[in-house]
Amino acid sequence: MKSHEIDYKIMGNGIQLVEIELDPMETVIAEAGAMMYMESGIDYETKMGDGSNPSQGFFDKLLSAGSRMIAGESVFITHFTNRALGKKHVAFTSPYPGTIIPINLAYTGSVIAQKDAFLCAALGTKLSITFNRRLGAGLFGGEGFILERLDGDGMAFLHSCGAVVERYLNNEELRIDTGCIVAFEPQIDYNIQLASNLKTAMFGGEGLFLATLRGTGRVWLQNMPIRKLIQALQPNSPNSNKENQSLLNNLFEH
Repeated sequence: MKSHEIDYKIMGNGIQLVEIELDPMETVIAEAGAMMYMESGIDYETKMGDGSNPSQGFFDKLLSAGSRMIAGESVFITHFTNRALGKKHVAFTSPYPGTIIPINLAYTGSVIAQKDAFLCAALGTKLSITFNRRLGAGLFGGEGFILERLDGDGMAFLHSCGAVVERYLNNEELRIDTGCIVAFEPQIDYNIQLASNLKTAMFGGEGLFLATLRGTGRVWLQNMPIRKLIQALQPNSPNSNKENQSLLNNLFEH
């Protein structure tokens, strides 16, 4: 299904929102609870599926919803459709301070993102989960085993914690704090490696492991992983060292 062509405007600095402009009968899909405001004439409906495949049966929708539940995401996606005669606007905001990243899937085709990064997208965008092929990356990376894949040819919006850096790798390797990855193009190889030596790992403050992104393509990084934000706000919280709360990731935390 060809994605709807939506216009948008990102507003704010430290805590951003994205305002989507919908022509009549255009639709945007969003994570449950992300809507900030909408104008009259916009109808919204919660559905079990992203709507990218209109012929998708109930069983397929159930499988898709189950995979989102395993990933720690909401089972339902909210669809916002302009039923009025003129242009209307609906706005979405992220659940914590940070930056909204617009990605035109017409140029990338697909993007791999951390499992809680999706905010909203044009109808026609397919949302699915993907499992990291590398055991080490799954066990020790801030992204965990489960990542989210977005496919389509329209606009999609991700949210990050803090500021965002977009890098283009030209057959290069980048080593990163495991929680600082927001998204990367699918041709990029993602893995985890040990810190250079035990002393550095124990006392350097960077942790035992670093993420590596290798190849040619774009990557998006955040400067304030949610783990560090929790540690700063609640240093003694039992959740201060946790970054993944999905059902599958919890199996490896106990």
